[in-house]
Amino acid sequence: MVRRRDERGGAYREVYGLTPMMDDRRESDRLVVPQKPPNKAGQPAAEAVEGSERAKGNSPEGHDDRTQRRDMPSAGIERVRQAARKDKQQRFTALLHHVYDVERLRSAYFALKRDAAAGVDGETWQHYGEALGDHLQDLSARIQRGAFRASPVRRAYIPKADGRQRPLGVPTLEDKIVQRAVVEVLNAIYESDFLGFSYGFRSKRSPHHALDALTVGIETRRVNWVLDADIQGFFDTLNHEWLIRFLEHRVADRRVVRLIQKWLRAGVLEDGERRRSEVGTVQGGSISPLLANVYLHYVFDLWVQRWRRTQAQGDVVVVRFADDCAPRRRGEETVM
Repeated sequence: MVRRRDERGGAYREVYGLTPMMDDRRESDRLVVPQKPPNKAGQPAAEAVEGSERAKGNSPEGHDDRTQRRDMPSAGIERVRQAARKDKQQRFTALLHHVYDVERLRSAYFALKRDAAAGVDGETWQHYGEALGDHLQDLSARIQRGAFRASPVRRAYIPKADGRQRPLGVPTLEDKIVQRAVVEVLNAIYESDFLGFSYGFRSKRSPHHALDALTVGIETRRVNWVLDADIQGFFDTLNHEWLIRFLEHRVADRRVVRLIQKWLRAGVLEDGERRRSEVGTVQGGSISPLLANVYLHYVFDLWVQRWRRTQAQGDVVVVRFADDCAPRRRGEETVM
């Protein structure tokens, strides 16, 4: 069931200067290179350099996400996708039953890495699978009646190129399964909303696609400068309150929203101490990249979409991968 969204959340438009749902958003899954990129009219210039043909020097990579290749979308998810594409202002009121569908949970389980590290409960993929049917039935029932509890993530660190360490969170196996199921359901909605220059952690898109778009823009257009930008500490400082407001523009099923809030509030377990935070989303879980894209869609993508059409002097092209973006300028035109 769906119904049109109300006018709640108007405050974010005042803060970020956005129009309601930013009219003239385009299909974000097209990979087409037109002969001439437009400027401020028609298809956004950023989407014009998304190439279906790979630039020389870029190594090939499969187009599909593993999970997408494994199973075709169910009829229910396909109806959600079609409804989201048809009306950009619909708010979905009944989504949870897609999440606790046992077959969707089963697909999420098999999409996980067999040898991935265990969370704070020590449960492994192999052990859970020994009684998979019973476990998934029990998990489905807990989600349905609201008894599912998110566990704190186990803190782990991986080295960065500059010698520092990047903190990651290792969720429990059941959190991973449920997060994957939620992501699949919400992707059916947001893939029709996300703009064409958003490449990070999306189905049928990869870092190579982002590099191809950047390469096409530089090699085939008159470029004076390229700006590489990164949002400092984005995943650690993401505002929970605004994130929920943004989600509620499309998701009216409070049960799904509460699931996401449980993961945001679960905290991190490090050195035997549980630490909670009112901001940020822990990197490492399946849900974090989607939440990051939703947040940046509203606070960055829609803003730059409007700015480049109403205020920028010249053509603006953007390539964004999660919290990294590459603005480019050609001639007297700004290219992002």
